[in-house]
Amino acid sequence: MMALIRRSLSVALLASLLYAPAALAESVWDALRAPGSVVVLRHSYAPGSFDPPDAKLEDCSTQRNLDESGRAQAARIGEAFKKNAIAVGKVLSSPRCRCLDTARLAFGRVEPLDALQGALNDGELRRRRLAETKAVVDAHRGGAPLVIVTHGSVVADLTGRNIRMGEFVVLRRGPDGTHTVAGQLYVE
Repeated sequence: MMALIRRSLSVALLASLLYAPAALAESVWDALRAPGSVVVLRHSYAPGSFDPPDAKLEDCSTQRNLDESGRAQAARIGEAFKKNAIAVGKVLSSPRCRCLDTARLAFGRVEPLDALQGALNDGELRRRRLAETKAVVDAHRGGAPLVIVTHGSVVADLTGRNIRMGEFVVLRRGPDGTHTVAGQLYVE
């Protein structure tokens, strides 16, 4: 009898583990259908960790960029939005090439926003850019989701989440007008 109970519990646990990611993904897509939602996407895979010290915004060849797997990942993100019937609104991005490329490959269009590049080594500049980004998020009140493509540090500052390259966090506007984290998703 105890063996049967253990086996039943094991099957139930396994089923819940298999079902949980699908349920989580569904709730993220549902959250994106709510007016005023925001997608905070960390750029797709780009080998390395930081731009070289001599990197220039106007010259992608001096920056850390998406590789082939990162470009394919960005395309899959866009396909997942289409598959789930999510039409996005404005797409804003860090002016860094890996972010701009992620946005173009996923959503077909992008507007650069300097504030989305963050500022790791300058605390005051980082606070100002975060405040500007929060103002953009707060101003998004309805309609199709606003998409923000940025860097891990900006995602963490804005959402409190540390996510992988190519992963996104969804913010949902509450009845009081503030945004809260509705979930996060990594498109395989």
